Amino acid sequence: MSITPPITRFERLQRLSQRFPQLDASAIETCVLLLRMSNDLSSAYEANLARHGLSTGRFTVLARLLSYSESEEGKGLTPAELAESSCVSRATMTGLLDTLEKDGLISRADHPDDRRMYTVHLTPKASALLEELLPVHFRRVAELMSTLSEPERATLRELLTKVSSGLPAFREP
Repeated sequence: MSITPPITRFERLQRLSQRFPQLDASAIETCVLLLRMSNDLSSAYEANLARHGLSTGRFTVLARLLSYSESEEGKGLTPAELAESSCVSRATMTGLLDTLEKDGLISRADHPDDRRMYTVHLTPKASALLEELLPVHFRRVAELMSTLSEPERATLRELLTKVSSGLPAFREP
């Protein structure tokens, strides 16, 4: 008596492609793997940042402010500039800024050129938090990518850029 090995996911997709000719089993398999990796990476990021009382969105704002203050001598950024550079809506940015301010991690100051606007700045508390967090964060990112050589990393960046160019396929009606 022989035991039939279980059907792999790829084989199931190939069978489905007989019913749906537009199904590309290799494309589906690759996309599912990419989605899983994205979810796993997001979960790992969130868990690491949560140890410091941050979410990915809040961390992104603090990192943007730190990077900007390093190069622009503490001028600060407007909420609109932060929203654009963080790829979130202005409404989302308002919520992030409100909680960061409540936690004493940012301050708001009148805009030097426009009285209708304000700029956002890191507080000393945020600077201290980032001084503690960033070395560990950067080490963890390096560990994550350590299995890839520099040429492999360059190839991965190129491939992800290519895949990214196909995203309109999901946005079109």
